[in-house]
Amino acid sequence: MRDFHLPGRSSVLAENGMCATSHPLAAQAALEILKNGGNAMDAAIAGAVLLGICEPQMTGIGGDCFVLFSPAGSDEIKSLNGSGTAPSLANANDLRDEGFSSIPLNSPHAVTIPCAVDAFCKLSNDWGKLGLDKILQPAIHYAERGVPIAERVAYDLAELTEALNPSGREFYLPWGRAPKVGELFAHHGQVKVLKEIAKHGRDGFYSGEVAEDMVDSLQKLGGVQTMDDFSSMEAFYTNPISSNFSKFELVEHPPNSQGATAILLCNILKHFPISSMDPFGFERTHVETEAAKLAYDARNRLVSDPNVFDATIKMTSEKLAQDLAAKINLKKVIDEVSSITEEVHKDTIYITVVDKDRMAVSLIYSIFHGFGSGIASEKFGVLFQNRGAGFNLIPGHVNEYGANKRPLHTIIPAIVREKGTVKMPFGVMGGQYQAAGHARVLSNIYDFEMDIQTALDAPRSFFENGSLRIERGYDESIVQKLSNLGHNIDQKIGPIGGAQAIKINGNGVLEGASDPRKDGSAIGY
Repeated sequence: MRDFHLPGRSSVLAENGMCATSHPLAAQAALEILKNGGNAMDAAIAGAVLLGICEPQMTGIGGDCFVLFSPAGSDEIKSLNGSGTAPSLANANDLRDEGFSSIPLNSPHAVTIPCAVDAFCKLSNDWGKLGLDKILQPAIHYAERGVPIAERVAYDLAELTEALNPSGREFYLPWGRAPKVGELFAHHGQVKVLKEIAKHGRDGFYSGEVAEDMVDSLQKLGGVQTMDDFSSMEAFYTNPISSNFSKFELVEHPPNSQGATAILLCNILKHFPISSMDPFGFERTHVETEAAKLAYDARNRLVSDPNVFDATIKMTSEKLAQDLAAKINLKKVIDEVSSITEEVHKDTIYITVVDKDRMAVSLIYSIFHGFGSGIASEKFGVLFQNRGAGFNLIPGHVNEYGANKRPLHTIIPAIVREKGTVKMPFGVMGGQYQAAGHARVLSNIYDFEMDIQTALDAPRSFFENGSLRIERGYDESIVQKLSNLGHNIDQKIGPIGGAQAIKINGNGVLEGASDPRKDGSAIGY
């Protein structure tokens, strides 16, 4: 039980259904879908698409998604890869010849073909109950009427306005400036697009005037995307990957997602007596930092399009985890880890829904950086992701930019099983932090027996770009010890990530939690 003397909130308890996500309007919309006869898949899609209006800097229909889910009455976990490819004419040599050493973030070269819409259509058709027409209505309604700008959204937008191209500014900054809290954001161009998808399914997005608008807009800026690239884009089912630990089984999405990184990190950490350490002390923070450096270095070397190289066996290897754990010194900072060559940040939304029949959905959906590429289509204002920045331009590298390839993706949904039973769909947002976030949240719950809301509230740290980012929730004496050891400390940062979780308790009660670093909530009925 949490300390009621301290600021915070309790986990949310309900019996029939629950949604946890980063914006309350999206959570409410998902819950209404459940109440009106939809299942968890219907509700998750409805909430996710609405989040593209509520948090347009984080996600939208110009992005990608990954999904894990367990059907009603089953503990089997299924997965779907909704990540798009580079265009068929993509060529790394062309970019190297132009003098680029990495993919330019705010260019059409960084735009991979968005695949989330096809994923949502496929999941709705295969696993939903209500159909696209009904589950897209909340997003259509708010796109037309407007969503009041929430506090975290306003905070983000104030930092990101320069990323948008002229079309992007027209659609996403109708005020001519960063919005203030409470101002209404509507997107009338997206109303038309969503109505086309509701009526025609994937064809409403990947062909016809919507696709023509997207292709024309990108080609005018020098992009090589074609109508064929869009019409051929398709999400596909995959086989989840997992690893067993003493108290739980962690189930992740396979590469090109970085889910295997979370498994590797957890496997490294199990070689240390984490549960005997101070949860917010020097020792745990140091060990987690060093383990994350090593796990992410492995990711950068190995994770790519599985059609090029499947990193699953290597990344989930107990031998690799043991070898990496042996490199961690409690009295020394690792400084020889190779730097990250891919641009592996930034913004994401996550939504989890569990319904009365205990279908559980774990869905993550993103346009990558804040406002993605910053490029919006001219007619309908579809904002394109810049997932292509997850590629590198190293000749011969498994993750080298190339035609019809899928890049390394940072976004990862997860589900925990206990003794073979689906126990907790959860996700952590925040670019490359996500794998480390999975390890930290699970450790908070299983090593330190925190309830799920406390586990999400707890302060975080993360090594990124040569610095150990530490939230102000850590005691200053701990920060000083880490600095004295050689960590380059950075506390002039925004909040690290965000997270949501729903725990399915044995008594039939659902327990939900939502990260205070976002504007969202967990709600149930």
